[in-house]
Amino acid sequence: MSTRRTLAVVTAGLSQPSSSRLLADRLATATADGLLEAGQETDVEVVELREHAHAIVDAMLTRFPSGELATALDTVTGADGLVMVSPLFTTTYSGLFKSFVDVIDPDALTGKPVLLGATGGTSRHSLALDYSMRPLLTYLRTQVVPTAVFAATDDWAGQDGSDALTRRISRAGRELAAAVASRPAATGQDDPFGDTPDFAQLLGGS
Repeated sequence: MSTRRTLAVVTAGLSQPSSSRLLADRLATATADGLLEAGQETDVEVVELREHAHAIVDAMLTRFPSGELATALDTVTGADGLVMVSPLFTTTYSGLFKSFVDVIDPDALTGKPVLLGATGGTSRHSLALDYSMRPLLTYLRTQVVPTAVFAATDDWAGQDGSDALTRRISRAGRELAAAVASRPAATGQDDPFGDTPDFAQLLGGS
């Protein structure tokens, strides 16, 4: 019986469809292929941050994520590995991406394998992956795989560089798959309030 892994895909694209989602999907597929070669099947769960934008702002103000955002956070913190992709604005990750990271418990991602990706207009912005995104996830003590993937507009237009992008995606996916496969399967996050009685129990004298 093969081991099943959960891969959470976080994408901060603002349009629909977005190049960030396209890149994230390809990175997830490459990772799943690598895990399948290792005899491990993958369940992929996608978190589209644009769908949680208002809830993320509310959580930053109240420090209490709720509803679908809380579910999304559980998906991310309980996964065996993460693919995280953001568009680049003014040479760094988007505000939406950073705000989501800010509402994650600072200790919840410790040791978790992460593959980083970014999209932007031209390749001259690609260094943002290493001087902004990588330090951010390293600060959270994640295990960021060596290869990060940047996709410029030309990469999606079928011009020179598309083959190089495919090779980078494949290499990055194999690295994340190897990192995930080498670790025990995630068991999810324990609910710190799981043993707390609800109001109905209290009123009923339970």
